[in-house]
Formats: sequence, C-alpha cells, structure tokens
Amino acid sequence: MDKVTEDVMNLKKEWSQAVTQLEECINAFKSCGKTGKGTEEAQSLPGLNRAAKDALQLLKTLQFRLDFLAQQLPTFEEVQSAQATLLSWEEHHKKLRASLNNAKCQAKENIAKAAQEERELLLGGGEESTIRRRNLQTKAGMTSAAESITESLRRSRQLMVQEVERSANTLATFDESTSVLRKAEGEYQGHRSLLMRTRGLLSTMQRQDVLDRIVLTIGFIIFSLAILYVVSKRIGLLTLQRSLVNAMKSGSVSAEDLVSKAQHGPTPANVHGAAPYDEL
Repeated sequence: MDKVTEDVMNLKKEWSQAVTQLEECINAFKSCGKTGKGTEEAQSLPGLNRAAKDALQLLKTLQFRLDFLAQQLPTFEEVQSAQATLLSWEEHHKKLRASLNNAKCQAKENIAKAAQEERELLLGGGEESTIRRRNLQTKAGMTSAAESITESLRRSRQLMVQEVERSANTLATFDESTSVLRKAEGEYQGHRSLLMRTRGLLSTMQRQDVLDRIVLTIGFIIFSLAILYVVSKRIGLLTLQRSLVNAMKSGSVSAEDLVSKAQHGPTPANVHGAAPYDEL
C-alpha cells in the first residue's frame, strides 16, 4: 500500500475517534441538569466546553490534512474518493457544531431549572435542607479539586504532545542527514574511482615519457654519429682536393694526366721512382 493511502486510512480512523469523542460531549451537555444536581453539573460545564472545542479543532485539522493528502494520491479514483470524503466530513462537521450549540442551550436551560429547584429546596426548612447544603459544600470542594487535577493533566498532555512532535522533527532531521551522508558517500566513491583512473593514466604517461626520452636519445646519438661520419668523409675529400691543387700548382701533375687517368684509369705503379701523385 502506498504511504499516502495509508496516511489517508489513518486519518479516517482518527476522524471516527474524534467524532465519537464530540458526540459523547454533546450527550453529556444534553444530560446536564436532568439529575437534579444543577449546581454540580454547572461546575462541570467548563471542562465539557474545553473537550468539545478540542474535538472540533481536531476535526478541522483532520479536514485540512485530508485536503492536503488528497492531491498526493497515486490514482485519479482515489483522489475523487478522498474529495468526496472531505465534502461529507465538512457536512458532518457543520451538523455536529449545530448539535453542540443546541446541546449547550439545552444544558443551560436544564441547569437553570435544576438550580431553581435546589434553591427552593435549600430555602425550605427541615433536616433535608441541612443535609443538602452540607453535601453541596463537600461536592463543590471535590469538584474544584478534580478540575484542578484535570487541568494539570491537560497541561501535562500538551507538554507530552509537544515533546512527541519535537522528537518526530528530530527523527526527520536525522533521516535527512542520513540521506545526505549516503549521497556524499556515493559521490566520494565516484570521485575515488575517477582518481584511480587518473592515477593509472598518469603512470602510463610517465612510462611513455621515459620511452620517448630513450628513443629521442638513441635517435640523437645515431644522428650525431651520422653527422660525424659525413663530416669525416667531407674532410678527407677536401684534403685530397687540396693535395691535387697543390700538385698541379707545383707542376708535378698536369691537367692532361688527370684527364687521361680519369678516362683510362690509373696506370700501374712504377716500382723505382714513380711520383706519388701518379696513382691519382
């Protein structure tokens, strides 16, 4: 069963209990003054008035709560049923209020008649009148003591209701805090997994950086060796070129010899006195 539906069912039970309490108050008002004890029953009217007002206020509060919960019911049929129940409650509340007012008027009339009869009886002479006065004094003291006790119990009840409401609010606050902490824990777990993935990526990037450094170092070394090789070859050719130029300038080798050697290849070396430049 949905939670809102369950709350509506509980409201209906509370409504029935409150109606029963108010009907008991109405019946008590109607019976006031009928037992011939007008003075005693008149002293009980303030307590009945307070109980009836509390019951009426409870009924009004239940109507407001039902109107609030009716808009939250899950289905349209339940909403319509709750609204119909609310209308019937309003009509019943008006009837109960009218019955209570009539009962109060009737109680006042009955008490007035009973008080008049008691007054006539007390003003009369005889032993019965004396006993009646003593009983009234004793019962009046007992009634005032009972009313003071009832008032103390009423205040205690109000304090207990306030404490219960405060405890309910505290529990609701604890529930909200628990839900917030659970959400924070879930977000922390998500951030933790994200940090672990980030850490793995950083480790991979560090390893890749080391490999890149090694590759760049090896490439630089190979490139440097190639440059050294090319430079050494270039230096050897330049030295040979300078030697040829110097030989041509000194006349040891002529241009025609160089051309012929380039066309026919080098001649066999003279064992006993060929110039060193003939090999070129």
